[in-house]
Amino acid sequence: MRVTVIGGGLAGCEAAWQLAVHGVPVDLYEMKPVKKSPAHHLDTMAELVCSNSLRSDRLTNAVGLLKEEMRRLGSLIMLSADHNAVPAGGALAVDRDNFSGCIHHAIHNHPLITVHNEEITRIPEEGTVIVATGPLTSDALSEEIAGMQDLSTLHFYDAAAPIVTAESLDMSKVFRMSRYERGEDYLNCPMTKDEYFDFVHALQTAETAEIHGFEEKAVFEGCMPIESMAKRGDMVIAFGPCKPVGLVDPRTGREPYAVVQLRQDNDCASLYNIVGFQTRLKFPEQRRVFGMIPGLENAEFARYGVMHRNTFLNSPGFLDDTFRVIGQERIAFAGQITGVEGYVESAASGLLVGITTACRLRGFEPPHFSGQTAMGAMGRYVSTPNKRFQPMNCAFGLIDPLEVLPGEKRIRNKQERYEKISARALVEIDQIAKHLSGMDW
Repeated sequence: MRVTVIGGGLAGCEAAWQLAVHGVPVDLYEMKPVKKSPAHHLDTMAELVCSNSLRSDRLTNAVGLLKEEMRRLGSLIMLSADHNAVPAGGALAVDRDNFSGCIHHAIHNHPLITVHNEEITRIPEEGTVIVATGPLTSDALSEEIAGMQDLSTLHFYDAAAPIVTAESLDMSKVFRMSRYERGEDYLNCPMTKDEYFDFVHALQTAETAEIHGFEEKAVFEGCMPIESMAKRGDMVIAFGPCKPVGLVDPRTGREPYAVVQLRQDNDCASLYNIVGFQTRLKFPEQRRVFGMIPGLENAEFARYGVMHRNTFLNSPGFLDDTFRVIGQERIAFAGQITGVEGYVESAASGLLVGITTACRLRGFEPPHFSGQTAMGAMGRYVSTPNKRFQPMNCAFGLIDPLEVLPGEKRIRNKQERYEKISARALVEIDQIAKHLSGMDW
């Protein structure tokens, strides 16, 4: 009854945890620290390689609903995230080192989980297997997966934003504020019109690092490098990561022309990442161009922005809505490799796979997550035929809309509508959680 889980990222750790807490022994294979990809820095599991933000924590946001569903189902990832949260306004951001360390400790100390620090290059030919190797899947295993029947793969490129030290910032030019007066969790670097256009033009002409096989069209839109966005037009980033809306510089009493935001990256607030500034600029160019941002003239980079390949499955027609391989049900996939996009979505897929796999192996009927829940909607998305399939974040557009009965009017207020969709979803999740807790594990 042992399950082999390949990959110790968010999805792999969550899947292994759910299996173990439901009485199923696990062999978890993670190639770190023996071997690392270019994007990995830590030796511990569940490393956040890009941002330290898990995005919105409000139930009027789909990913906020997804997090709450996970909490109610005993998610290890959410337990660690809540325990290691750092200020981020209405979002949930974490101290990435402590977050990873907490999960690493829990996994290594569960009596039913055996960790193997070695690279797996082939899917085992027997037994139940969960492949959760993520978008940074090694070349050897990628080739093995690509050879599976009825599968084609999608290759994108993803980028990480730089991290700077707090002590190197010029705080005389920076103000602390969250948008729309929702606290003071972000540092803001205001730009005048002239400063903004000088910066954009520098971005447009800066030298980028060459990446083998890189194509602009192969970049996932949600992680578009800042210099690529700038090349689309002078005002693109002013309406994107540099938008000043909801921020008033207390020294002038006005909204700046543009704003670069910094988000706390660790618990002691000694590190900040530049929000939305994923990049493939060469390291000296990052120092030069980002040094044009007011307050960052002498910034010390604790980590430069980097770009790496992401590998995604063409999942529709290959995976079912519980992420199992159709026709080879002993094999399941979890995480970003399935085409769910984002930390939370990846972990949620691992949770769903872990729970449903544990039920099947223990002789129980697995719960059905309907399209009225965020988790069920994500499973449905990756398994539904789609000629234009692309990686997708959780969104209310994927979840079943509210039923409008005869004589009733559709709720026009978006926030009220989302609150009702979330409330409906959590009723179903609570029923699933109660059903699972009543089983004789």
